Amino acid sequence: MDKDNVIQNKTNSVPFQGLGASGPIGIFDSGYGGLTILEKIRAELSEYDYIYLGDNARTPYGTRSFDVVYKYTLECVEKMFEMGCQLVVLACNTASAKALRTIQQHDLPKIDPNRRVLGVIRPTVEAVGAMTKSNHIGLLATTGTVQSNSYPLEIHKIHEDIIVTSEACPMWVPLIENNEHLSDGADYFVKKNVEHLLAADSQIDTIMLGCTHYPLLEKKIKSLLPEGIRVVSQGEIVAKSLADYLKRHPEMEKRCTKNASIRYFSTESVEKFSSSASVFLNEEIQAEHIDLG
Repeated sequence: MDKDNVIQNKTNSVPFQGLGASGPIGIFDSGYGGLTILEKIRAELSEYDYIYLGDNARTPYGTRSFDVVYKYTLECVEKMFEMGCQLVVLACNTASAKALRTIQQHDLPKIDPNRRVLGVIRPTVEAVGAMTKSNHIGLLATTGTVQSNSYPLEIHKIHEDIIVTSEACPMWVPLIENNEHLSDGADYFVKKNVEHLLAADSQIDTIMLGCTHYPLLEKKIKSLLPEGIRVVSQGEIVAKSLADYLKRHPEMEKRCTKNASIRYFSTESVEKFSSSASVFLNEEIQAEHIDLG
């Protein structure tokens, strides 16, 4: 099935296409933060087709239970499969923390064992372990990601001696999505969380931004840090990891269509999505509404 036919069927409950089918790479987030991942992926892999799906009608995921995040994420992954995606990247730390493993191990074998769903946590921890010299890492993330303990667990699988100190930042995503991240009010919350993290461990030399929204606050964060502390955002790491994945899995790479196209879908108002997305991307976009039912 060619790419145009797959896209034309985007909102219908079409059967999943099996081995030999082709389609765009799917990028999913509960809101807008995944656009920071998409931007870097497109810069690294510009020839591919992409679909971005934001579940903006049900955001935020960060405060929801494991069961709810899993349910919502699976619904969105299945919708992207219906739209022709053979490979979906969960460009959302909460979804990666609370839903990825179950989807990979439990759902994909039943849906289509030839499809793939990837997350953003594993490539981040693989990269950050080589960056720290003190073996003390800080994590700034949503409440849901911190409570999941996913980052410390994944880091300790690779680097047993690294100490991870986490700081939940519940106000940061609302500030960004309401375009208040450059305000004085944002300064107060960023300063509060960064100082609290550093007070918890004075030996931290590397800080992970464990939410895809947080690159928009990176300048503020860096301005509050002592010299020598490195800040790591996920976009470039995930983009390079995806490029490496496609090289190592040519059977999947061949199933990803290449017309350098991008389509944006939202479960909420397309006008609101198109307007808010401009905060994350330096280009005008035209989003399309999609129902998950």
